[in-house]
Amino acid sequence: MEECKPTEISSSKMFGGYNKRYKHFSPTLGCSMTFHIYFPPSPSPSPSHKFPVLYWLSGLTCTDENFITKSGAQRSAAKEGIALIAPDTSPRGLSIEGEADSWDFGVGAGFYLNATQEKWKNWRMYDYVVKELPKLLNENFPQLDTLRASISGHSMGGHGALTIYLKNLDKYKSVSAFAPIVNPINCPWGQKAFSNYLGGNKADWEEYDATCLVKKFNDVSATILIDQGEDDKFLHDQLLPHKFAEACSSAKVPLLLRTQPGYDHSYYFISTFIDDHISHHAQAVKLPTPP
Repeated sequence: MEECKPTEISSSKMFGGYNKRYKHFSPTLGCSMTFHIYFPPSPSPSPSHKFPVLYWLSGLTCTDENFITKSGAQRSAAKEGIALIAPDTSPRGLSIEGEADSWDFGVGAGFYLNATQEKWKNWRMYDYVVKELPKLLNENFPQLDTLRASISGHSMGGHGALTIYLKNLDKYKSVSAFAPIVNPINCPWGQKAFSNYLGGNKADWEEYDATCLVKKFNDVSATILIDQGEDDKFLHDQLLPHKFAEACSSAKVPLLLRTQPGYDHSYYFISTFIDDHISHHAQAVKLPTPP
């Protein structure tokens, strides 16, 4: 379908590359969606060069713009030659009753799952991120190498990055997260979202819980990197990183969980440590230099 092809709606130069925003119709979600790509500067004189990609999944209330405008990730992405892909966090414009009643559910709160409840049937952000978006990028942006991909995110998006990575170890080279919701079946945000999107069967919830999944999908070769601010007000009731650390230890999955004194849940925290994450993914997605 022609309208499914992405249309560029803005472009801004940054660190020699370009932040470009696109709009397209998503058959998966049944609505128009926007996403950002940061294209790093092309290495001259190689017009056929393809950039590996890093998907960034944002948190509750965010759009595709937050990471692009606030993280400063483009500086390291330009240096490392990695394209940044930032999708939105939920379907928009569907006018489902109650979709905007609260900030932690509905619009801006897709939780990167495929909803099974009829009312929320369009909330299929898992399929959008894992299937539709990579296919769209592959078909429309020949300068991107979607086979060399990694994934990262913040809070709800950190939850998305970890669960998507663990269930698709063949599709992503590495994963990292900032302040992820790692055990949503045991925190208020997750319980509210999962009961509404997935219904009352808690076994279904475990399919979108990184702490549960790491016990099942534990053939992880690249170390999982997580940064968590010690002054994050959501640390003890919503994020529960110690639960994930215990599960990784039990499953012998390599995890580097860094607790950062004094840092909170904001993009000030993310922008401080984003270079480490870009470097982490660059090592994983870059092909070995030929002799």
